[in-house]
Amino acid sequence: MFAGKSTRLLHELAQHAGPTLLIKPARDTRYSTDAVVTHDGVQQSAHAISFPIELHSLADQHPCALIGIDEAHFFGAPLIPAVRALLERKRIIFIAGVERDHGGLPFEPFPTLLCEADDIIKLTARCTACNGAHGPAIHSQRMTPSNALILIGGADLYQPRCRHCFTGDVIYNQTTRTSLSSPSTPPLA
Repeated sequence: MFAGKSTRLLHELAQHAGPTLLIKPARDTRYSTDAVVTHDGVQQSAHAISFPIELHSLADQHPCALIGIDEAHFFGAPLIPAVRALLERKRIIFIAGVERDHGGLPFEPFPTLLCEADDIIKLTARCTACNGAHGPAIHSQRMTPSNALILIGGADLYQPRCRHCFTGDVIYNQTTRTSLSSPSTPPLA
């Protein structure tokens, strides 16, 4: 949270000479339904998708070498095979997201995607509790009671915290973790 992940993603896409494709989760409507928007208000048009399987048709419709995916943790483990398929098609993929959930545990799809990555850039924020005195903020401290694995919000719901200041036990229930993962295919009607 607040480490500049989306800003860095937009920067990387802007540096690319050819056409690019920017993807965002459809359920992330905090700032826009059809753009990736940074906390500073910088925005770029994006294709909002609900399910990672949609990446295949978008990649076919938009021939480009570079694909950017923002807020990848909202897609969960179903993003992994979609990314692997795009890598097999020789696409370059930049992925931004939070690698740990609000309980401090690995957040799918990142444990696997980190192993697939050719390069990893980890960004951190300043801890809001100690102002960085105990180190960089690598955790997202949820500030409201909820058992949901994914609770979309910004500074109203989360604070960046260092290891020392992070408590991780704010209304976190391990049993809801797997049941709230994103489905890999759209639900049947």
